[in-house]
Amino acid sequence: MMTLTGLYRLVAAGLAGAALLAGCTATGFSLPGVSSDYSGGRLAGKVVWHDLLSDTPARTEAFYSGLFGWEFEALPLESANYTLIRHQGRLIGGMVDQNELPIREDVSQWVVVISVADLEAAVNALDSAGGKVLTPPTSLGERGDLAVVTDPEGAAFALLETRHGDPADGGDRPASGDFLWDELWAGEPEAAGNFYRKALGYGLEQRELGSDQQPLSYTVFNSAGQPRAGLRGLPVEGLKPTWVSYVRVADAAELESILSRVEGLGGRILVPATDRPAGGRVALIAGPSGAGIALQTWDNSAVLGMQGDEE
Repeated sequence: MMTLTGLYRLVAAGLAGAALLAGCTATGFSLPGVSSDYSGGRLAGKVVWHDLLSDTPARTEAFYSGLFGWEFEALPLESANYTLIRHQGRLIGGMVDQNELPIREDVSQWVVVISVADLEAAVNALDSAGGKVLTPPTSLGERGDLAVVTDPEGAAFALLETRHGDPADGGDRPASGDFLWDELWAGEPEAAGNFYRKALGYGLEQRELGSDQQPLSYTVFNSAGQPRAGLRGLPVEGLKPTWVSYVRVADAAELESILSRVEGLGGRILVPATDRPAGGRVALIAGPSGAGIALQTWDNSAVLGMQGDEE
């Protein structure tokens, strides 16, 4: 059973963390692109990156290395408060040490980064639709231009116009330990869907999941004919709206093996493994810094609508 105290850590940092993530981009160094494969052009609406703010960077590295085999690579510049995250040699995200940021409160959290074709136009559309721009478009060198924003309910995320393009759709299926899916938990899902449709041009595909006793209305955000992210209501009353990222786990046995190592590596299990209406099993954990992330079993032989359903 999900509890408010267990999940609130996912979103407590909210706007402050997102603003700081963008603030640390103004240090004058160039970040590498999100992929070495730019054959996809710019795929507006696709989640192309994940950034982590952590106040325990060394322990966080050991935690994710021990769970998933992630590799961490600090940029070779003294002023660069940024560490690249790789999985099986492929770039999948980055980490910022919040201890080097001018703030006292803990803002540890994961932030999703969504591709846009034209950042200035996207920022203007988001503002017109009722969102808030926390930081104006900022150059990250080879990576492209980034802006950190929130939707009308306060869920924070980032928009990125990549310099050379995005990873193509239809590539390799996510391996165990890769990011699998991203999901918005919204207080008013219908209003949230309309906002993201207007601001980012998403198509909205409605699905009814769950059982007769516990139905779940679910929306899949689509662009260019591909599922990009999910939208659902808040699983616990009183939880603040937030984006949640999911890491793929091969099967239930591997999920239990990972969960058995979480506490020993300095993390916490927020929600134990449970069946998910869309299929598979899901658990929520937090790393040493408290930043929350979801684990989802998924059979790669299935065609993903991703978390919404199998097609």
